[in-house]
Amino acid sequence: MSELPERASVIAGPDRLARCAWVGSDAEYRRYHDEEWGRPLLGDQPLFEKLCLEGFQAGLSWITILRRRPAFRAAFHDFDIDRVAAMDEADVERLVADAAIIRHRGKIEAAIGNARVTRDLGESLTDLIWSFAPPRRPQRLGSLHDVPAITPESTALSAELRHRGYRFVGPTTMYALMQSAGLVDDHVQLCHRAPRETAVVRVKTPE
Repeated sequence: MSELPERASVIAGPDRLARCAWVGSDAEYRRYHDEEWGRPLLGDQPLFEKLCLEGFQAGLSWITILRRRPAFRAAFHDFDIDRVAAMDEADVERLVADAAIIRHRGKIEAAIGNARVTRDLGESLTDLIWSFAPPRRPQRLGSLHDVPAITPESTALSAELRHRGYRFVGPTTMYALMQSAGLVDDHVQLCHRAPRETAVVRVKTPE
């Protein structure tokens, strides 16, 4: 995001709606932006899935993960926490050979280990993650240049999860989770997904 010029904070889609410019021209990214990104996500299983996928995304683009999400769900039993926690070394070897997902042994092992931590957490993963949600910003961000990579809250969430035994949960990864799971709303001012107090903006598609 930081490399985008100021004028590219929003971009027009084929429907002429203004969206955060990171969407680009990809139809699946547009759908994800409109229907998922920034909407509050609750429930231990969906948040565990998000935690795992954000971990797999580290070092990669999110669209790479998004396009492979159906394969990830098939490989990890729809991210059912108990079933993932029960996976063993044979499953790791099988998944390392599965070209439909990201074949990173450390991340695969972390997903299984994180399921075991979640299973034995003794509290709701939802409550734990959402306890680090920051207060709502007094003013919506005007530019993608203003969107942070990490925050004090994402750093604190990362530290707490690491303390509990989670892996691949660095502060940047946790801020991405906060964005995607709606703990923060980083749709910029001119984006049509901005709150209702901001009017829907249609942008003229370049000729």
